[in-house]
Amino acid sequence: MGMHGSRGTHIVWDWNGTLFHDIDAVIEATNASFREIGLPPITLARYRDLYCVPVPRFYERLLGRLPTNEEWEVMDATFHRHYWSRAETAALTDGARQLLSDRQAAGLTQSLCSLAPHDQLIPIVRTHGIEQHFVRVDGRIGRSDTGKAEHMARHLTALDGSVVRDRVVVIGDAVDDALAAAHVGARAVLYTGGSHSRASLETAGVPVVDSLAEAVEAAEDLYG
Repeated sequence: MGMHGSRGTHIVWDWNGTLFHDIDAVIEATNASFREIGLPPITLARYRDLYCVPVPRFYERLLGRLPTNEEWEVMDATFHRHYWSRAETAALTDGARQLLSDRQAAGLTQSLCSLAPHDQLIPIVRTHGIEQHFVRVDGRIGRSDTGKAEHMARHLTALDGSVVRDRVVVIGDAVDDALAAAHVGARAVLYTGGSHSRASLETAGVPVVDSLAEAVEAAEDLYG
């Protein structure tokens, strides 16, 4: 665990929109799927203002009602079909690779907890050559219409014994990341480069930053 592992902050990273700069792929896939289901296209600014997790609530904000189960299944499948064909050309967020490497070299622990499907998350993390920087990587297994809270609880339970539970900070790009952190008694820092506008993120009442370097610095400052 290294010289700082027993006392340093453990960071739980989000993937989509945080370590992985895929917001352009997300918007393209969203609009491609919208065309198929008869919705007008959405701009990046409007997406960031409206997006939320669980994702059906995002569609409720667009449609004025929650989609039916049948509609949701079509929307979800259509989005993912378009998204994964575009994700192959997306890159890591600026500075992500070096930050991960530097923290590991300093003996500090970090893990990855994502709502991306686990069987698709693992290969793409490996493709970008960063898997070795994490003590654990967990993608979503099961339903795609829920938030991250219970998923985060399972992630930290699996990490018991390898991280200090009272020094955990979740770094993500969505208000749901802060809610998931609160659910497990952790702290959170939110990054503006992903799915939410700064105004949306600031409703969570946690530090909001514009770069991953600032996010790491803020995470360390939370525990002094």
